[in-house]
Amino acid sequence: MAYRRTPAVQARLDAQAGLIVQAATKVLSRAGYAGLSMAAVAAEAGLATGTVYKNFAGKTELVSAVFRKVVGREVAAVVAASATGTAVERVSAAVETFAGRALKNPKLAYVLLVEPVDTVVDAERLHFRRAFAEAFESAVAQGVSRGELPGQDPRTTAAALVGAIGEVMVGPLAAAPHSESVVPELITFALRALGLRAEPSTIARQESGVSDADA
Repeated sequence: MAYRRTPAVQARLDAQAGLIVQAATKVLSRAGYAGLSMAAVAAEAGLATGTVYKNFAGKTELVSAVFRKVVGREVAAVVAASATGTAVERVSAAVETFAGRALKNPKLAYVLLVEPVDTVVDAERLHFRRAFAEAFESAVAQGVSRGELPGQDPRTTAAALVGAIGEVMVGPLAAAPHSESVVPELITFALRALGLRAEPSTIARQESGVSDADA
């Protein structure tokens, strides 16, 4: 008869795996993918290296688990922030949340978006980018259907926005401190990319029925 884990044993093992994933996330945030080792994660978690290997076969499996947890959390935040409103409001909220959260942990954002990784982890990265793009795609599709945005392919636009934002987060600005203007500039860029020429403040006033003369 095969051994079956009791609920208490399974809960303990799940908690231990969660602790390891949390420790791996901290190591990635400091050292990136290249600097992560099973030994470093074990030290961060306060566990023996063998215990880490009992839960995860190797670095690839562990980092994939980190991706799934972190990406799930980040995507949920973007989706929640951009769930309602006009297309402009939804896209602005998605950009602000996506970029703002990435800026709080730029090293981890670099790992999630562009750092060289093996093919298995890279597959998780593709799911990550697509999940974010779907949040933008929904808002753009709504805007086009309601006449708030000019005609365009929502999927192409969404993928382009995620790519552009990711490049700013981990590309040209990665080596220098990010100024407070980065997120507002990204929002302005995103709205222009959607075919809107006005500044976000102007668009907001127009939607609320206030003209420039009244402002």
